[in-house]
Amino acid sequence: MGINLEDPAVAVRESRLGSVTGYCGSARELCRKSRGCTLCDQSRAFTQCISCSANQVMNQLVFIQDAAVVEHGPAGCSGDIPGRNITGRSGRKKRGLPVRNLRYINTNLEERDIIYGGADKLRTAVRAAEQRFRPRAVFVTTTCASAIIGDDVSGICDEMEKEIGIPVVPIFCEGFRSKVWATGFDAAYHGILRKIVKPPKRRQPDMVNVINFQGRDVFSRPFGQLGLWPNYIVPYTTVERLSHISEAAASVQICSTLGTYLAAGLEEYYGVPEVKAPLPFGVAGTDAFLRELGRVTHRESEAEDYIRSEKERIAPELDRLRGRLRGKRAFIGAGAAHAHGMAAVVRELSMELVGNCVWHHDAVFDSGDARSDTLAHDVETYGDFGIDVCNKQSYELVNMLNRARPDIYIARHAGTVWATKLGIPSFLMADEHFGIGYEGLLRMGRLILDTVSHPQFVRNIAAHGRLPYTKWWLEQKPTYFLGGGAE
Repeated sequence: MGINLEDPAVAVRESRLGSVTGYCGSARELCRKSRGCTLCDQSRAFTQCISCSANQVMNQLVFIQDAAVVEHGPAGCSGDIPGRNITGRSGRKKRGLPVRNLRYINTNLEERDIIYGGADKLRTAVRAAEQRFRPRAVFVTTTCASAIIGDDVSGICDEMEKEIGIPVVPIFCEGFRSKVWATGFDAAYHGILRKIVKPPKRRQPDMVNVINFQGRDVFSRPFGQLGLWPNYIVPYTTVERLSHISEAAASVQICSTLGTYLAAGLEEYYGVPEVKAPLPFGVAGTDAFLRELGRVTHRESEAEDYIRSEKERIAPELDRLRGRLRGKRAFIGAGAAHAHGMAAVVRELSMELVGNCVWHHDAVFDSGDARSDTLAHDVETYGDFGIDVCNKQSYELVNMLNRARPDIYIARHAGTVWATKLGIPSFLMADEHFGIGYEGLLRMGRLILDTVSHPQFVRNIAAHGRLPYTKWWLEQKPTYFLGGGAE
């Protein structure tokens, strides 16, 4: 399915990308089934938890500097906002921006509104957002409650846009719309493409859109060597800057799970080429990424010069790290594309990958280009390995960790508490840019070496703690509930 900006709601990943949330097997077989259109999702007879698409919408929209977000739902849907506000304040400080709170309002739907409708509350909240924050745009996000009662959110947004004179953008992201929480990213970008981005007045041949979360600036140095500069989107940008992302020379992404929709939409509607290459994790991935960026922006020689100089620079320390880490066993738990990137890193460090647990799997990406297949890149470059798609099911993850007993667990979203309770050294990859590029490979190597070299702390915790799971469950296969029923 292509990208259709005429429709106010984005097509979910299950229908658009053939995404699945249940799989256990080899990475090579997963790639084969994905390309052959034979991949089928496996349901679970028991589900412990699941993330919500609305969370991923908030991960992007509430951090736009001069926009406001109105969440049309019960007050309970705002439960994660205090933590997100802390993230926003620290992120603004890290980016050198004035520290302030998020610009967010919840419509506080109650029992009466569920019966009679919440349209009036939505109008009131949009007016309050405009008067209180004076934003350049208002994003209105849906929830399960507002979708169930059938409020005409799109029509009300059009009405309020005429009243207050700025874009009022509906974002349809109710949790039950999709089993794949990453659909929330697509919903946010769909609204931005529909209502914020403008046709290019001119091209900026040195500007490259970097679709990212909130990580450190790791692209200014390599891009600068190629005569380019990174335009980080969406967090901490402005509505005005977003309106001009159609003028970029190219778009790249730090995570294809995150950026597949926006990058493809910018190329399809505005001619901004997406850099179709593996993510820049590990030497092989970074080589391919930079070469494709150089080709797209007509800077091939500059890219080759930078690749050669950087590989010479990191070679001595990389050899040392490989010698110290060779044979160490790693287990990864993260979102799909980031887990693929971490898999490349640990294999580049001569480590053994004993488990790779991802939250969902996209059979294809929106570009439809095989060069963007990060999992296939891992398999073709480093060989086959086992992979599990567990949709953030902690009970499955704990079972896998207990069986694998790796030397280290590397986490992105799922916390390290489970590994700690098992006495397994671990760390949380809070900064998603930490392992990117040649220098990122060294940073990861140093952190892994430091972590595996000091295991006593977690062993002490494991000796005095206990897991909430029974001995019975830990003796079962992690796929016991996968496939619609217990074995």
